[in-house]
Amino acid sequence: MAQTATLSSRSAGPSSGILLEVCGVSLSFGGVRALDDVSFEVPTGLTTGLIGPNGAGKTTLFNCLSGLYRPSSGDILFDGASILRMTPHRITALGIGRTFQNLALFNSMSVLDNVLTGGHTRTASGFLSSALALPGVGAEERASRERAREIITSLDLGRVASLPVASLPFGTRKRVELARALMAEPRLLLLDEPASGLNHEEVEEFAATLREVKARHGLTLLLVEHHMNLVMSISDHVVTLDFGRKIADGTPAEVRADPVVIEAYLGTGTQ
Repeated sequence: MAQTATLSSRSAGPSSGILLEVCGVSLSFGGVRALDDVSFEVPTGLTTGLIGPNGAGKTTLFNCLSGLYRPSSGDILFDGASILRMTPHRITALGIGRTFQNLALFNSMSVLDNVLTGGHTRTASGFLSSALALPGVGAEERASRERAREIITSLDLGRVASLPVASLPFGTRKRVELARALMAEPRLLLLDEPASGLNHEEVEEFAATLREVKARHGLTLLLVEHHMNLVMSISDHVVTLDFGRKIADGTPAEVRADPVVIEAYLGTGTQ
């Protein structure tokens, strides 16, 4: 088996340049090993692509990172601190946002209202405060709406802000979900197959959107994606999983040329 490319091992934390560190994470379902001792790092301010064939464990790992699953062993460090026992709500508030492979939008609600739901972890007012219209609630709601409209405008969604999400083309709904994720003011954004269902032209447009969003908001990106051209064009470093194990970790050029990746994911002889 070929030697896989690997980033140098460093401790996570603000001084190390590593925002997220996955440390020996394993998880089984009914005796099936979905993740098997997976370790890799996500450098601050860069884009990391996570690739692998269907069933490789990519979405399972995302569910661990966002608190939906708890690994049976290993640890996950965000900015140097373990998030393993945190609730999904707390992880979001900490600065980890996410989009989903299957759009998780409220179809009967408008684009604006969908985007607003993404900011609930950044508001101090609770349900009772809002219901009683206590002091400060109005100002907070106005600020939230202003931020939502700014994000909507930046993603070229202004013309459809008042329309129900169900009435929009699939590619537009992808941008709505991205806008909602940005409302939580994430430092790390997890993108689960963001180009799924898009045609070639839409994939190119979405790649440009991701580059612009990353630069404007100072984000670190970790994306799962099957569109290899998208992954290789926007990623600074790429991690490959196969049957729950990491088989490669390096630059896009290193991973693309790795014989183990070619055999497992790209297909023998694919360049």
